[in-house]
Amino acid sequence: MKQVVITKAGGPEVLQVRESADLTPAKGQVRIDVKAAGVNFADILARQGLYLDAPPLPCTVGYEVCGVVDKVGEGVDEAWLGKDVIALTRFNGHSSQVVVQDYQVFDKPADLSYEQGAAIPVTYLTAYQLVVAMGGLQANESILIHNVGGGVGLAALDLAKHIGATTYGTSSAKKHEFLKERGLDHAIDYRNDDWGKVLQSLTNGRGVDLITDPIGGSHLRKSYKNLANTGRLGMFGISTVADAGISGKLNMVKMVFQTPFYHPFGLMNNNKGVFGVNMGHLWHEHEKIRIWMNAIMAGYDEGWVRPYVDKSFSFENAGEAHSYIELRRNIGKVILTP
Repeated sequence: MKQVVITKAGGPEVLQVRESADLTPAKGQVRIDVKAAGVNFADILARQGLYLDAPPLPCTVGYEVCGVVDKVGEGVDEAWLGKDVIALTRFNGHSSQVVVQDYQVFDKPADLSYEQGAAIPVTYLTAYQLVVAMGGLQANESILIHNVGGGVGLAALDLAKHIGATTYGTSSAKKHEFLKERGLDHAIDYRNDDWGKVLQSLTNGRGVDLITDPIGGSHLRKSYKNLANTGRLGMFGISTVADAGISGKLNMVKMVFQTPFYHPFGLMNNNKGVFGVNMGHLWHEHEKIRIWMNAIMAGYDEGWVRPYVDKSFSFENAGEAHSYIELRRNIGKVILTP
């Protein structure tokens, strides 16, 4: 089988395609012939040497795949054989074969492409945890989605629109037309405008009920400031540190010192909440994840979950895929194909 390997910490050039032995599923596992795999910002940080949960280098990352079950282990229903599936995998997703526990596998709808299938798990599960499970967004409320043009951003937008909330989102101006067509009520150009001032103007100084923030560091302070009473701030990333080499390490140190501290007394007095999301630390909650994923797939059947693939790259061009995301060129999901 083929794998995209992070040979050492560094730029996109450190990615190599290598051949490895075919896999054999153990008890309770299935083997998937991978047709498409999602790329996430955690994969970028792993390559830069900034993702603490990543396996020791050299390694292969990747959390989500879509493909065909071609072998099953002991105790697994053989009805899975030959099925098109979507699956979650703890690393090793950027491979032409993966083995996963059968409870991490979901049927792929027939009208969904392999690329679209690989665009669902991480982005929509993260968005579901942020917006529904922990954010508790209601139809009479409002949400600000930072980086609304990214994979998680578009997924959060789908969820918020389905709930019936008023939606605000930050992105570069070139993405605004697309985002409005996707249903975003208010697009804010964070590059050329002070997004906080624009948001305050749009909400008559009230702020919003939920903010999703993948940036981290000092940016969290500004997000918290723009919450309305009973507002919640959902933190799910540290993209502010992204950079290869020593710059990334320095950014990490800087981010730690710039991150605000939220004291319980202050939260009580302000009637605000702060919570964090890290899907990579929920592998033991597979029953809960399955409930969320089933709700998401039901949303696809109903037509309001709309996975959007911006661009697909071959394994051999994985470095280009990483660069594409790092330069913030993507709208929605970037996919790798073996």
